Amino acid sequence: MSTTTVRGAGAREWGGLAVLSLPTVLLGLDVTVLYLALPSLAEDLRPSGTQELWIMDAYGFLIAGFLLTMGTLGDRIGLRRLLMIGAAAFGTVSVLAAYSTSADMLVVARAALGIAGATLMPSTLALISTMFADQRQRSLAIGVWATSFALGMALGPVVGGVMLNHFWWGSVFLLAVPVAIVLLVAAPALIPEYRAPRSGRFDLLSVTLSLIAILPVVYAVKRFAKDGFEVPTIAAALIGVVFAVLFVRRQGGLVSPLLDVRLFTDRTFSAALSVLLIGLVGVGGSMLLITQQLQFVEGLPPVEAGLWMGPPALMMFLAAIGAPLVARRVPPGLVMAVTLALSTVGYVLLALVESTGGVALMVAGFGLVYLGLGTIAALGTDLVVAAAPAEKAGSASAMSETVQELGLALGVAILGSLATAVYRDQMDDEISGDIPREVADAAGDSLAGAVSSAQRMPVGLLDLAREAATSGMNTAMAVAAACTVVLVFLSAVVLRHVGVIGGDEPEAGGDVPAEPAKSGV
Repeated sequence: MSTTTVRGAGAREWGGLAVLSLPTVLLGLDVTVLYLALPSLAEDLRPSGTQELWIMDAYGFLIAGFLLTMGTLGDRIGLRRLLMIGAAAFGTVSVLAAYSTSADMLVVARAALGIAGATLMPSTLALISTMFADQRQRSLAIGVWATSFALGMALGPVVGGVMLNHFWWGSVFLLAVPVAIVLLVAAPALIPEYRAPRSGRFDLLSVTLSLIAILPVVYAVKRFAKDGFEVPTIAAALIGVVFAVLFVRRQGGLVSPLLDVRLFTDRTFSAALSVLLIGLVGVGGSMLLITQQLQFVEGLPPVEAGLWMGPPALMMFLAAIGAPLVARRVPPGLVMAVTLALSTVGYVLLALVESTGGVALMVAGFGLVYLGLGTIAALGTDLVVAAAPAEKAGSASAMSETVQELGLALGVAILGSLATAVYRDQMDDEISGDIPREVADAAGDSLAGAVSSAQRMPVGLLDLAREAATSGMNTAMAVAAACTVVLVFLSAVVLRHVGVIGGDEPEAGGDVPAEPAKSGV
């Protein structure tokens, strides 16, 4: 597409970007704060190992399940309106999460936060794509948007550590309340409303099919993490696949689909989504395992653990704001490939961490991992949004956020479960019959259980538990390194046709047919 003169963004648009960055900062805070809060949360609510995983990723799975629905709903009812509804709901449910009295109540609250959060991210990203028509300004704005997430992650450990040092674990959820209030007040003045001109009717059957496609797969992943391959696990996965096929077939026959499957014929769109999905799997698993390693293995208090998590998050911050600027001179596929290669080195370093004295190596490795994350979050998201026409901004933004949230949640489930399996296998060989049954069950289930039962365990068993947890993390990070190597190839080869940002880019949306699909039911 040849460049044409477009109206540049003014003070209102950049002010609106600051407002749109607020929920992004909040979600970044939520990620790191919750990981830090897990030990005190576990001590108060006593969740099982399975409940711990649900507390961590119920939000991610539900937000992934509803992002497509909310992205398309925003195109129909108005992106700003949906954003404000979601902000009000998110603030309200955050209060319920803060005062949860049981693990099950917190799981339900986290799931409700996922549904509310599904209205926020696609709305913010889609509004950015409509507010910034100039390609270079849009790329920079998306970089700022991605940087806001990094800023939240950088502030989260420090803010969360201080709060956890003075208040109870539920206080971290209350951070959402003032952010929601500011957004509700400022949004009408600074953010223009946008509604797709030809949005069509909202297809409830497509919504139902999308949920039935995603949720059984969620169940299958969770059950596999706990019990391995069993008949209910396989059946749930097959149900999800069957309904996914039905969902895709229905979308191809609608004039106004929930997800325009023709977007996937654009190789830039498909490749960028693949990089985001697989890349976030490694990040999601590493975030969980490293925060546990710092607190349960190295024995650091929340404030100190939070400070150690700060430098890697700042690496993400620098990458997210710098990558779009570098990509004005260097093809974005090459920028992504180089930083992902550095992330691979980071995963290798994490695979070499030992159970004692490994803090510096962990921070260095995690910093390289986050360097790649910041780059793909900014450039990958920009490539996805640029590949879609303006009237599909909500749908394309929702797809970008869906794969990122699903990647984070899958990382927690898959890599977390892999690390847990290694831990349990090693602990089975170490736990003797002389230990009380409840202590043996707690220590054999998770490192958190071993730490909470330390006073009742034989001398030396806690050290063995820490070594087993470290071995689990090493194994998971080695798998993440292997997957990231694939992403280096994907970015360097499949995305090599993408030109520098601001140049002539015929590939942006060029592979997507201009005419709508035939109507049908």
